[in-house]
Amino acid sequence: MSLPYSFRLAIQSILYDKWINLLSILTIAAGLLFTAITMLTIYNIDLATKHLPEKFSVMLYLRSGLSPQESEAILHTAQKDPAVDKATYISKEEAWKELKSNMKDMDYVLEGLGENPLPDSIELKLKSESIGPEAVQKLTSRLKAIKGIQEIEYGEKFLTSVYSLNRGIKMIGIVLIIIMSAGTLFVCYSTVKILFYRKDREIETYKLLGATRGFIRAPFIIEGAILGVAGGLCSLIGILILYYFVFLKFSVAFPLFRSFVFPVDMSYVFPAAGLFLGITGAVIAIGRIRY
Repeated sequence: MSLPYSFRLAIQSILYDKWINLLSILTIAAGLLFTAITMLTIYNIDLATKHLPEKFSVMLYLRSGLSPQESEAILHTAQKDPAVDKATYISKEEAWKELKSNMKDMDYVLEGLGENPLPDSIELKLKSESIGPEAVQKLTSRLKAIKGIQEIEYGEKFLTSVYSLNRGIKMIGIVLIIIMSAGTLFVCYSTVKILFYRKDREIETYKLLGATRGFIRAPFIIEGAILGVAGGLCSLIGILILYYFVFLKFSVAFPLFRSFVFPVDMSYVFPAAGLFLGITGAVIAIGRIRY
């Protein structure tokens, strides 16, 4: 059977059983849309985690009374650590000036402090591969051994919460994606199987005329592919509408939504996923039928 003829039979079948196929397309679209939302959530949380090194820092507060040479030695020692990307010395005068600048509308609070109570400090920016609860804990353990450091601060609870949330969302997301993909696969499987049995007389006629299995199966596989692609395109349209007409409008009132990113270059994934699931479901359905 020529491929154009198989396509023609598949299109005719889809139009003839349009309501069954329309319901299948909408079901596939709903499953892929839910999967797409899950994937985008994982993508954005992972993106936020990757941007964490740009804002994350470890602060080393030095003991009072250290000489410039001792402070310089601590700075060089911290800089040599393999996890550290950049070390910056901040004198107590610089820290006090920055604090006053940040609290310029609350001068009365600073006036009550009297003398500058801030210590000299060193700000450490870490390499991206060293940003993680375990890696930072190992770093702080090494730094605590340096004489002259009074206190180390890096927001341990915040860092642990971010990475725990990232891992938890990924695990839940993977489970949901597997479940929804299995559901979409079952829809394609069931639809093709139903259509196959509804055409048993035509198939018997083809068999009497000497048609091969490939001749009989091809239109059903193409039909499954068309249903999958159509469902994928509908899910893509749905996620674009959700992003451009819901998230972007919400971002005006809720700044949290402004950080939500939709990777437009990944748009092809949804029709491609639909195509794969549609063909796979059709192949499984036809393969389990004896004729």
